[in-house]
Amino acid sequence: MAGHSKFKNIMHRKGAQDKKRSNLFSKLSREITVAAKMGTPDPDMNPRLRLAVNTAKAQSMPKDNIQRAIDKATLADGENYEEVRYEGYGPGGSAIIVEALTDNRNRTATAVRTAFSKHGGNLGTEGSVAHGFERKGLIEYPVSAGDEETVLEAAMEAGADDIESDMGEDGGHTIWTEADALHQVASDLEKSLGEAANVKLAWKPNITVEMDEKGAATLLKLVDALDDDDDVQTVWGNYEIPDDVMAKLD
Repeated sequence: MAGHSKFKNIMHRKGAQDKKRSNLFSKLSREITVAAKMGTPDPDMNPRLRLAVNTAKAQSMPKDNIQRAIDKATLADGENYEEVRYEGYGPGGSAIIVEALTDNRNRTATAVRTAFSKHGGNLGTEGSVAHGFERKGLIEYPVSAGDEETVLEAAMEAGADDIESDMGEDGGHTIWTEADALHQVASDLEKSLGEAANVKLAWKPNITVEMDEKGAATLLKLVDALDDDDDVQTVWGNYEIPDDVMAKLD
């Protein structure tokens, strides 16, 4: 079950969004509001909202901001967002899945299509790349949560499917679960390991594509362009960028 964590560059460069705090908080607020509107505004009774709130807390989002986002769900004249998924192809044969929350599908589709076309990719049809991914639950812990054996044992007891541990300076523990078991596994792990750094539903690639320096440089520009869009919540891909290539690009 254990292995080197590749998630840090499969999703996007770790910390890329952290440099844009206001943009990140806006995305988190939108997810909290949508989650609260789709169910009860009580995180204890609404698994999706609890995950959204936990993710916001892990990103140091102020409690007042979190509560305001929950409260917005009860406003009669509040914004109405819908979930949209886009699929496409990036440089080097990579496959990309973009998840968005939008109040204007035309605006978001145009922005996503433009980002792909400007950075060596092209937008595909629904289902064009999703078949190469699995919908899974993702839980991330920092290295400080414990050594590989400790976290592995806790993850197995909680019912996780897989764990990838990287005990390096910028590493951590990546724990995978079945999508419908994410809330329960995360709750059980919180009791043994403490609060996770990240808990969310993810698209896990079945096979990864290794990128060379040229392809990786263009690909990261595409990912950054997508991340910069307020409507885009997450960007997933099946790419893997070797550490020596990433070092040249940072």
